[in-house]
Amino acid sequence: MPWSVRWVGGCGAQSQKQCKKSSFAFYQAVRDLLPVWFLEDMRTMEAFHWEDGGKVSVYSPSEALLYALVHDHQPYARHLLTKFPQSALAVPSQSFSCCQSAPHLAMAVRYNRVRVLFRILKAIQALPPSDRAAHLDRRGCSRVEGGKTALHMACDLVRPECLLLLLGHGAAPCLRDSAGNTPLDTLLQQISHLPAANMRAKLLCLDCLFFFVPQDLKFAMKQQLLDNRQQWLDLLGENRFQCLVGLAPPSLFVRAMRVLIRTISPEHFPEALDNLPLPHFLKPLDLKLES
Repeated sequence: MPWSVRWVGGCGAQSQKQCKKSSFAFYQAVRDLLPVWFLEDMRTMEAFHWEDGGKVSVYSPSEALLYALVHDHQPYARHLLTKFPQSALAVPSQSFSCCQSAPHLAMAVRYNRVRVLFRILKAIQALPPSDRAAHLDRRGCSRVEGGKTALHMACDLVRPECLLLLLGHGAAPCLRDSAGNTPLDTLLQQISHLPAANMRAKLLCLDCLFFFVPQDLKFAMKQQLLDNRQQWLDLLGENRFQCLVGLAPPSLFVRAMRVLIRTISPEHFPEALDNLPLPHFLKPLDLKLES
């Protein structure tokens, strides 16, 4: 079988070759959704990866979680986050991340792993308060990701479920990326792309943002909206447009939702959405996720 790898210690080309072979075997095993106990045996006893400078390393829980994210191995991700809540979210080695920050949230958004993202956010809530913002508002590599946060990425890729989960767990909606764009700017840029594909999901993302951004938010795209009024009226509708450019206050519904959502602590999000005194069709999204 491809994952049957026996490690032979030593150094040099033969050692590096065997290291690469064991590393690929572990990747394959996660990709094939093999049982958690088998993967943990491999990770702790058999699988190694080669780092720059000729260093041989075992896979950390953080690096294993990245593989689980890519291949949507939900039981393995749950195990890693439950058993190693801090080390699973630690910074991986440079061979996994070019910047010295943990990329797990952004990776979950990129691959649209909503359930794993939910578990990561719950694990972050258990961390000391000083560490939560560092994870939630981690900026991506300026060279590769343009300094985008996970929230920027959710807007850029139009992931409404990921967006709402991040906002509900305390991700800052006003941070700017390397180009000076807020998540709202990033989403508006996506809405402006023609042809207008996936517009329903884009407007759903915008409505979710309305519940969390301050009314006086300064964003780069505002002048473009004013300069191209008719185009944006057609794209957004009159109510959204006037609210964004400051010609009218948010609707009564948006204001009421802002008040209601503020009553939900991150620890109880999104479960407490079901308890809001609203008809089902008025709730932002139907997020049926296991705690």
